[in-house]
Amino acid sequence: MSVKVILAFAAVYLIWGSTYLAAQFGLATIPPYLMGAMRFAIAGLVLLGWSLFRKNPAPEKKIIAVNSIGGILMLVGGSGSVLWAQQYLSSGVAAILVASLPVWFVLLDKKQWSFYFGDKRVIMGVLLGFAGILLLFGTSLSKGIESTTGWMQVVGIGVVLLGCIAWTIGSLYVKYKAVEADVATSAGIQLLAAGLFSLLPSFLSNELTGFQWNQVSTGGWLALWYLILPGSVIAFMSYLYLLKVRPAAQAGTYAYVNPVIAVLLGAIIAHEKVTGFQIAGLVIILFSVLMINWNSYTNSRT
Repeated sequence: MSVKVILAFAAVYLIWGSTYLAAQFGLATIPPYLMGAMRFAIAGLVLLGWSLFRKNPAPEKKIIAVNSIGGILMLVGGSGSVLWAQQYLSSGVAAILVASLPVWFVLLDKKQWSFYFGDKRVIMGVLLGFAGILLLFGTSLSKGIESTTGWMQVVGIGVVLLGCIAWTIGSLYVKYKAVEADVATSAGIQLLAAGLFSLLPSFLSNELTGFQWNQVSTGGWLALWYLILPGSVIAFMSYLYLLKVRPAAQAGTYAYVNPVIAVLLGAIIAHEKVTGFQIAGLVIILFSVLMINWNSYTNSRT
């Protein structure tokens, strides 16, 4: 495994894991879809500006179309759906549902079936990772299930699962669609398209009604910029790079590792209590990621 791939995994694991905490600060004073629109659109403009500065060729219409569709599927259909559903679901239930992403990648990435189903370590790793998530969020899950009554909670669960499928389809679409473009250009188009499209649900949900920019706290602005620069510019571009050079289920292991980082940061920064079950879950999750990526590790050493 090359240094570039290791750094890309580190960015996706560590940065996206820390965005849970950043999003909490941002959502305290900024409406969710408006925050998503600003986050994605500004990050997209930054990357496209960087691509222009490097004098990369202007993207063709096909490149713009493919990346726009992929970006909207992943960032609006995927991330946006989870954000909406968290109005009705506990964070523990939402985290466990999102952790099904590697499973969806294995099921829907038909071109890699021979790799996934030909190596028992990959399947065992996917199953172990999901079991680790259950241990990690066991308490939150039980409380969430107790409070999950009524149709809106059922709808919320369905929306999160549909969002996971949308993210998976969008990821596979940009991975296999035959368009050649610089990673920064591709990421910039995807983010900008998602940012502009996010204005639609923001408008439909009347987020701007009564909203005042001077009400946004300093912590909210700092959180937004963290989500824009490290969270979207660096981490999302790293994710797209991993989709190009690694099987999608390996790139999707961030869904297991991100909650681990979130729990650790919660314990360190917010002084949240970590239980023995959570520690066991952390160990199992990390072991599952090792199993899923085992071939990459061994091949890099031979």
